[in-house]
Amino acid sequence: MPTLLYKGKLIFKFIPVPESFKPLYRICSRGIFTLVIVLLLGHTTAFADPDGKALFMSNCASCHNPLKDATGPALQNIDKSFPDKEWGYNWVHNSAKVIASGDKTANDIFNKFNKTAMTAFPQLSNADIDAILKYVDEYKAPAAAAPAAGAATGEQPAESNGWLYTIITLSLLVLVVILWRANQGLKRAANDVEGVANEKEIPLYRSKFVIALVSIILFIMAGYWLVNGAVNEGRQQNYQPLQPIFYSHKVHAGINQINCLYCHAGAEKSRQAMIPSTNICMNCHKQINSYSGEGEHALKTAEGKTINGTEQIQMLYKYAGWDPVKKDYNRDAAGNILATPIQWVKIHNLPDHVYFNHSQHVKVGQIQCQRCHGDIQEMDEVYQFAPLSMGWCINCHRQTEVQFTNNKYYDIFEKYHDELKSGKRTGVTEAEMGGTECQKCHY
Repeated sequence: MPTLLYKGKLIFKFIPVPESFKPLYRICSRGIFTLVIVLLLGHTTAFADPDGKALFMSNCASCHNPLKDATGPALQNIDKSFPDKEWGYNWVHNSAKVIASGDKTANDIFNKFNKTAMTAFPQLSNADIDAILKYVDEYKAPAAAAPAAGAATGEQPAESNGWLYTIITLSLLVLVVILWRANQGLKRAANDVEGVANEKEIPLYRSKFVIALVSIILFIMAGYWLVNGAVNEGRQQNYQPLQPIFYSHKVHAGINQINCLYCHAGAEKSRQAMIPSTNICMNCHKQINSYSGEGEHALKTAEGKTINGTEQIQMLYKYAGWDPVKKDYNRDAAGNILATPIQWVKIHNLPDHVYFNHSQHVKVGQIQCQRCHGDIQEMDEVYQFAPLSMGWCINCHRQTEVQFTNNKYYDIFEKYHDELKSGKRTGVTEAEMGGTECQKCHY
């Protein structure tokens, strides 16, 4: 009978399980395992619930704000304006189809927002849509708390219970391992008492099954890493370089509501959007020579460092050759302005063999800037929002219905106009007009 001695003294003695208790022991041990597995599976299932915030940011944020109208309407409590839930699902899955059916609510929304067609989202399930609506209904604008005297101003990170779920999951896994080892130990002890030979345990690191399983997993992971690395070669999503001057799109396009086309005038006229010259900046900053934004209007880097806006304006004056005291440009003996071009760092770069025309998208296609550049009006420092990959562009061409009617550019497509009038189709995508052909985008 197994015993444990220490310095000749008995400190542990194994008491075999009586024959009458063995059925109960087996039932209990199996019941414990079953309970743990059920808890673990139930806990894991909780993680599978749709993440409303993530779905909103990836699908809706470029055109919608929870609290205020943007390209589309404010989404908070918008579901209460729907005739019913099924109508809301149909609207998100294919708004053009609902509009074409003559539905009054759909046409009111369409007309209110300048007849800008909403992108269809057939890939979103009803549960995904419910999660998005739940998130926007519960969304609250971040409050700008007044900082204590001498305290650094900075946004507090949003509270998350992810660490708690991680601890619970790991604890359950450890419990499963402990119970499994205890069960194995009790089984071997019971076999010893009954005189049944135990099979020799093979260490996990010598098990052929474990070695094969680990090898397969490592092979798959290595293959995924190599393929994913090759696919993403040359892409720079989330690229956010430091610029010579801290220019905040949040202040200019967001707070002051300056139209994108005022600075990037080429976006609706030519292939290039155009980086504005210093003269464009000076049109306003001859009069505006300081910035005193505080709280939520304070300028901050991605790392949370506060930027002095007035100092940045003074740097602009040095590049422009402007003397804020004399209120005139500094000139040389020949009368030429002593200006230096600002060396802005380009953020969005495409391969040389790719053709992209801004006017084709902004003027003809009526695509909003946020569709490709993200929530630009909320960015202090601009970064590359979209992957700008070939697959990303192709999917947009396949899914996005262009502004086909009341658009002279598309007058020659008589067949599609006839089908729209007869009701055979509800819209036209770029792919249907050759937007997926290689030579459209590649030289």
